[in-house]
Amino acid sequence: MKITLLGTGTSQGVPVIGCSCNVCTSENKKDKRLRSSILIEDNGTTVVIDTGPDFRYQMLRAGVKNLDGVILTHEHWDHTAGLDDIRPFNKIRKKPVEVYAEERVIKRIEQDLDYAFRENKYPGVPSINMNEIDDTAPFIIGDLIFTPLRVMHHRLPVLGFRIKDFAYITDAGFIPDETYTKLEGIKVIVIDALRIQPHISHFNMEEAVNVIYRTGAEKGYFTHMSHQIGRHEDLLKKLPDNIEPGYDGMTINCK
Repeated sequence: MKITLLGTGTSQGVPVIGCSCNVCTSENKKDKRLRSSILIEDNGTTVVIDTGPDFRYQMLRAGVKNLDGVILTHEHWDHTAGLDDIRPFNKIRKKPVEVYAEERVIKRIEQDLDYAFRENKYPGVPSINMNEIDDTAPFIIGDLIFTPLRVMHHRLPVLGFRIKDFAYITDAGFIPDETYTKLEGIKVIVIDALRIQPHISHFNMEEAVNVIYRTGAEKGYFTHMSHQIGRHEDLLKKLPDNIEPGYDGMTINCK
């Protein structure tokens, strides 16, 4: 199973418009962070988790030509704004794109993209088939089994996902004990680490490191990083050998 980090930035991305800090002005490509999303490829199955504002460019950059499913972690705009751009996959596959989300998120998508769900649709709008996720039950896309992982983004319930021995958690500031139970035995985890200082709804760097250690994962990577966390090369010097800041385009191979 191949995981590609399509974007590792927070809601504003990095660089931030108008900012002249040493991260936003860095020439290192690993400091250029689009909005958070991952691509999962395994045995012919291709799935994307989250379609933020950079979705179109992320698909082009990764050379994605087929999409078996889109999974949405939650309804915030930096994770859903690019959903309209699934239209080329409608043409390629000649059928709707399967999108998976919780009931609350489905309702929001049907509101935000109301033109895609009308009875009499305008020609060329995205064709989407919404699938409701039950947070207590795994679901299948192609050959892959996804186990939902309940986490909290301040007061907003968000879903992470376990696929085989890999876990992906973004936009989390708290993980309940029952979710840690579902994480037992994972080998690799990608988790949000917004900045150095504490934050009301995201893990900071220290908290993310502690989560990785608690899961027992052999390898941990950061995502959803703001410019406030610092430059990639500086983070590498601060972190343990088995933990790294992710970067856009990074690939991870998992069993």
